[in-house]
Amino acid sequence: MRFWCGRRCATVPLCLIGRAPLDGVVRVQRRQRLSASPLATLAFLNTGTAASTAVAAWALIEWTHRGKPTALGGATAAVAGLVAITPACGNVGSMGAIWTGIGVSVISYAACTFLKPALGYDESLDVFGVHALGGAWARLPRASCRPARSGIETNLQQVMVQLRGIAFVVGFAPVATAVSSSLCNCSSGRCASRRGRARGLDLSEHSESAYGFAGAGAPV
Repeated sequence: MRFWCGRRCATVPLCLIGRAPLDGVVRVQRRQRLSASPLATLAFLNTGTAASTAVAAWALIEWTHRGKPTALGGATAAVAGLVAITPACGNVGSMGAIWTGIGVSVISYAACTFLKPALGYDESLDVFGVHALGGAWARLPRASCRPARSGIETNLQQVMVQLRGIAFVVGFAPVATAVSSSLCNCSSGRCASRRGRARGLDLSEHSESAYGFAGAGAPV
């Protein structure tokens, strides 16, 4: 979605088209247990509520910080809202979904706007800011905003369970990434060359222009 050497979206319409299929998450979560049950209704309501709240919160943050909200920001916020509410869609009430959407917008916006330039890491689709940090935030509403289950466990105990899960992922994900990256590097190469990335992978790898900038899509 973004040029390798910059921060701007390659094409906003394609970004929005690519985000549209994620609305299927709403339908999937609505079909929990394959029935029109109260749980399925709650999941459907919470999923839409969190995603919508995340878009509104992100637009407000962008408006305050940059002076104008953007379509790309709205698409990113909608994805962040779906990421955050998915683990908790059947465990929290409507207010929990609202706070989940607000929280993930604040965290993901800060990561994409401030943390990424500060650390200088290169990633596609803001996966770390939205999915990693937003997904970590998603664990906490699942535990803290759900009704306490008397006689089974307190919300604090469930928060500790979720924190242990986050700690495991923080340790497991880098190891699994390093192993899979090494295997890919041994077989086909870890990534394209710097020259190929600067030129564009559509041209360097497939000999065609994705956007018609070089001969209107003709082979190069």
